[in-house]
Amino acid sequence: MSLRQMEYFLTVVEEGSFTRAAELLHVTQPALSHQIKALEKSVGGALLERRARGVGLTVMGRAYLPHAERAVRSAVQAQRAARAAAGAEGGELHVAALHSVAVGILPDVFAQWRRAHPGVALHLHEYATTDALEDHVERGVADLAVGPEPKHWAGPVVHFGREDIVLVVAFDDPLAGRTSVRLEELSEHLWVRCAMEAVVEGQAFLDWACAGAGFVPRTAVRTEHTSTAVRMAAAGVGVATSPSHVVRGAVGEDCAVLSVDPPWRRALTVYSRVELTGAAAKFADLLRRSSPYGDGGGTPPQEGAACDLTNSATGRSANSADSGTAPANSRPAAS
Repeated sequence: MSLRQMEYFLTVVEEGSFTRAAELLHVTQPALSHQIKALEKSVGGALLERRARGVGLTVMGRAYLPHAERAVRSAVQAQRAARAAAGAEGGELHVAALHSVAVGILPDVFAQWRRAHPGVALHLHEYATTDALEDHVERGVADLAVGPEPKHWAGPVVHFGREDIVLVVAFDDPLAGRTSVRLEELSEHLWVRCAMEAVVEGQAFLDWACAGAGFVPRTAVRTEHTSTAVRMAAAGVGVATSPSHVVRGAVGEDCAVLSVDPPWRRALTVYSRVELTGAAAKFADLLRRSSPYGDGGGTPPQEGAACDLTNSATGRSANSADSGTAPANSRPAAS
C-alpha cells in the first residue's frame, strides 16, 4: 500500500469515474486500474464497484475512505510543516474557520498576513458548525482552525481572545436607544433565527434560553447564515443574536446593537492536530496581537461577571453553530 495508490483511490471516488480520474492524474486508465487492484489486494477486499452510472464505494471502501483522506492530507501537511521549519517563505497555509469568524475577524487578519508574508498563500475553509469544523481539521483538511474552544481535542489549543454575543435590532425599535437588555424584556419581540442554531440540552439555544427567562420566542424568519440574520434584524424583521464582530463586518452602522445583561461571551482559540510551528505559529501569534479581538498574550479567560458561552450550566457543551449563540446561564467567565 502506497500514498500514491491512496491518491489514485481518492481521485476515482471524487470523480466517480476511472476515465476522468486517469485524465486528471495524467496516467492511462489500465495503469490506474492496476494500481487500484494492487491497493485492494493489500487491503484484503474490493473498495470500489463499477455501476451503470460511474463508480461507487463498497462497504470496505466507505470504511477505508476517511483514513485514506487523512493519510494523504497529513502527508501534504508534513511537507508544508517541514518547509516552514526550514524557514521557507514559499508555500501555503490552510486555515479553517466558522463562517461567522471568517466574515467578522479574518479579513483584517488576512490582509495583515499578506503584507507581512507575501510568499505564503492562504487558503480559507469555512464551516457552519463547530462540529463540522473540528471534524474536518481532525481529518487534515486544514493546518489549523479558528473558532470557539473545541469540546474534546487532543492537539494544541491556544486562546487568543474572546467574542461578545450581542442582540441586533433596527434603529426604530423601542430598544434601540439602550445599551443592554435582560432577556425577559424581549418576551413580546419577534426573532430572526439561524437555521443552524446552537443546541443545548436537546433544544435550540434560543428556545432553551428564553424558557429560562419564562417565555417562548416567536420566530419571524429563519436564515442560513448569521450575516443574513443581522441584515434581517437591521431591516426590522425581528431581533437577532450575533457575535459583535459579525455585526461590524456585515452591516457596519446600519443597526442598533445591545448587550445581554449579564453579557454573553465566548473564548476564541486557534487549534491544530500537531504543534503549531512555522507559518501556523506565526498566524496564531498574529491573531493574538490583532485588535480588538486578540488578547495580546493568548491566555485563557479569567473568572469574572460575564457568562461563558462555551459550556452549559450542566457541563454539557453546546453544539455551537454559525449563529454564534450558546447557553445564557453558563458558568462565569472573563469579561
